[in-house]
Amino acid sequence: MELTSAHQDTLTELINIGYGRAAAALSELTGRRIILEVPKVAVHPISEVSATLSRVMMGEVASVHQVFSGPVSGNALLLLDHEAAVLLNSLLLDQPIIDDRLDSSGREAITEVGNIVLNACLGVFGNLLQVQVSFSVPRLRLESVSGVLHSISVRDRELQYALMVHTRFHLRDSDVSGYMVIILGITSFSRLLAELEKWENREAPK
Repeated sequence: MELTSAHQDTLTELINIGYGRAAAALSELTGRRIILEVPKVAVHPISEVSATLSRVMMGEVASVHQVFSGPVSGNALLLLDHEAAVLLNSLLLDQPIIDDRLDSSGREAITEVGNIVLNACLGVFGNLLQVQVSFSVPRLRLESVSGVLHSISVRDRELQYALMVHTRFHLRDSDVSGYMVIILGITSFSRLLAELEKWENREAPK
């Protein structure tokens, strides 16, 4: 099961709408202009995701994790390597980087960023694909990519596919790069593809 070029274009369009909403919310929250770059979207079997991400995100990462449920259900993650999380926190709070640790206020800031980005994108999925999606409270964890993904796959062995979305924040002349990962089981992935096709048909010129 894979994404066609039409599916990929539609997903990119939907996520970009979500990114626009997330950027507006983050800009309002911080009082600074924040831009989220047009995303690059790819789908991978869950078994390949850890190795793929570990090549670009080594060591400890900051992951904001939300479980979502409904006709399309799964796990959504915003992943930032430790250096990117510290830089983003510094930019958001307009504070110099004193050390490379995330204190409690830093953790809260990154969790809120993850909450806004994930909710905006999943909310767009729900609204435009006309499916009801509910969310859990976001959780921040600091550990390796393999540790994050292992704990998710152990809890739910039905999960088989991951949508990987390269994420880049532009803020105060700085770029912060990370990944949004949406992990789905085969039933939800099939449903997502079906709903994408319905949306494409609704949007097609008459």
